[in-house]
Amino acid sequence: MGSNWNDKRPMSPHLQVWRWHPTMLSSILHRASGIALFLAMIKLSIFIAVLAAGPGTFMKYSSLFYSPIGAFGFFAAVGILVYHLMNGIRHMIWDSGRLLAPKIANGLSIAIIIAAAIIAVLLTYILVSSVGGA
Repeated sequence: MGSNWNDKRPMSPHLQVWRWHPTMLSSILHRASGIALFLAMIKLSIFIAVLAAGPGTFMKYSSLFYSPIGAFGFFAAVGILVYHLMNGIRHMIWDSGRLLAPKIANGLSIAIIIAAAIIAVLLTYILVSSVGGA
């Protein structure tokens, strides 16, 4: 093995070579959303533990859960969950060999991102308005 032993090996593509496109963004977001869901499950576990501790404990922490920070946490967790679910369904469709044409794949990637954001906004609005009305 000389100093040029790896000159003939194929180079793996990297972000500086590829032009950004929606399916690339969607793939990266899918991985990131999977990691973020782990963190969201920690928050959900804390919420459930507080609920299980009884009404007195829940009342101590309810102002945090229903604060703007809590609403944003809910928005983020729901948006991430919905995005990850919809993107997983898209991957199952792709695994069947359907909707793989670049224009369709890119459009579907954009649609999933937008739909997840809209659903998260709607569910957060429902939560905030129901708590505000109670």
